Amino acid sequence: MDVRPAGIHHVTAIAGDPQANADFYLNVLGMRLVKRTVNFDSPDTYHLYYGDRAGNPGTIMTFFPWPGAPKGRIGAGQATTTTFSVPEGSLGWWDEHLRRLGVHATRPGERGEEDVLSLRDPDGLIIELAASADHHDTEPWDQAGVPAEHAIRGIRAVTLTEHDVEDTVQMLSGQLGFRLADENGDRMRFHTNASGQGVGTIVDVVAAPKAPRGLVAAGTVHHVAYRAPDGPVQEAWRQRLEREGVGVTEIRDRRYFTSIYFREPGGVLLEIATDGPGFDYDEPLLELGRSLRLPPWLEPNREQIASRLPELEVQR
Repeated sequence: MDVRPAGIHHVTAIAGDPQANADFYLNVLGMRLVKRTVNFDSPDTYHLYYGDRAGNPGTIMTFFPWPGAPKGRIGAGQATTTTFSVPEGSLGWWDEHLRRLGVHATRPGERGEEDVLSLRDPDGLIIELAASADHHDTEPWDQAGVPAEHAIRGIRAVTLTEHDVEDTVQMLSGQLGFRLADENGDRMRFHTNASGQGVGTIVDVVAAPKAPRGLVAAGTVHHVAYRAPDGPVQEAWRQRLEREGVGVTEIRDRRYFTSIYFREPGGVLLEIATDGPGFDYDEPLLELGRSLRLPPWLEPNREQIASRLPELEVQR
């Protein structure tokens, strides 16, 4: 059975104020809130999922927002940048859009021919928008002030920053089956498929031996999830990692997918998540994100859980 990844499923980060988080990802980046639920392991906080119209795998950015959470430190041993794909020729529109909203953005000069805007969310998380002519089998959300012709198509890439890249590269190219596509200075680019095209198919690894060690808290990535098409492939992957001495968790039910977790040698927490059953599993597609959804094992405590969550208003 082929246990190579099918690309990025989602990226999960930690935020502070949930309202500021929602306002940014909905009204600035124009994404859709596809699920409003709680952290199943700590149900006193939200788990907010943003994505395209249907929350397709490869388009999803999720957050655990803890009001008053301490500030994290972006550094080595972390996924330090999440890059979203936008249509080719759209960065001029995005530059003007961000300027109009008072969001500072820059164009990194060290990225070769790749045209990229770099910005930060309200908690300081590094976000990039990269112009891409790739075909994306996703459904852009066009009801949040961003026209469909400029809307985010999905996650293009994540960047892992490491003190020592050797063991990380070995895991990516060996156990995970990624393909080294390019090497430029301290940056190595891996593709999760043969072409490197499509949603979530790029992993950049940056060697930064003098960078401070990252501290996971508000404004940092918690983990990066890769896709398994179904449960049998996920289980095959879990068994393979276990055989090869990687500490991997049991399969965990996340309601909209199932997950396993492990760390790469540099310390970044990785996840393998199934494509299904998807975000319309417990509410209709047209109603995604409008109300608090809880898994069956938390439903008996709905009133208590809801009373502890801050108000969250979503403009539509």
